[in-house]
Amino acid sequence: MTVFHFLNCAVLTFGPHVVYYSATPLSEYDTIGTSVKAAVVYLGAALVKLVCLATFLKVPDVNDSFDPYQELMKILIGFIDVAGLYFALTQLTHRNISQNHKFQAVGLGWAFADSVLHRLAPLWIGARGLEFTWEYIFQGLEANANLVMTLSLAALGSLMWLRKNKPRTLIPIIYACALLLATMPSITSYLRRSLEWQTPKVVGFELFSSLVMAFISWQLFSACQRPM
Repeated sequence: MTVFHFLNCAVLTFGPHVVYYSATPLSEYDTIGTSVKAAVVYLGAALVKLVCLATFLKVPDVNDSFDPYQELMKILIGFIDVAGLYFALTQLTHRNISQNHKFQAVGLGWAFADSVLHRLAPLWIGARGLEFTWEYIFQGLEANANLVMTLSLAALGSLMWLRKNKPRTLIPIIYACALLLATMPSITSYLRRSLEWQTPKVVGFELFSSLVMAFISWQLFSACQRPM
């Protein structure tokens, strides 16, 4: 039963990444190399973030309330991810693939590396326990929401940094949506620690927000693809 629960949670956490790659044209264009490069960039960005968090932030206690200064520092440090995505989208050498496939491959590799780094060890240690818990089911759902949000942020990043000709009226909306996605970890932290939302409610918010942002990003990307 414990192994079965672990496998279920692992499939829920990592399965959507594999399904997305297989079910989209990414597999036809053999973009796995781009995804691997993006994952390596993510690991480098995560290392830099870890050093910055250890340097500038105090270790939070379990009962600590929401600290605006701490969260502001986390937001600023979190923009290392944005810088990493910028590097992955603009500086890495890619196969001869379209902008549409490039941001998807980068976003997929980025999200998969994030799930492996933050969720694989807790799954391996905790999901094989003797007692059933919903914690790792919610963790898998969070991984799905993170995948959608990362793809949305990568799409917006490709519009900001790769798409030269785009409607001027959409530029503020693109930057505002990218800023919202970049600050989403602090938003969920505020919901947990200040408003004391329980995990199911927070995960539901993340899933709903990811779908809304994916729809908006898709609309913006489609609008920028139209001839001006």
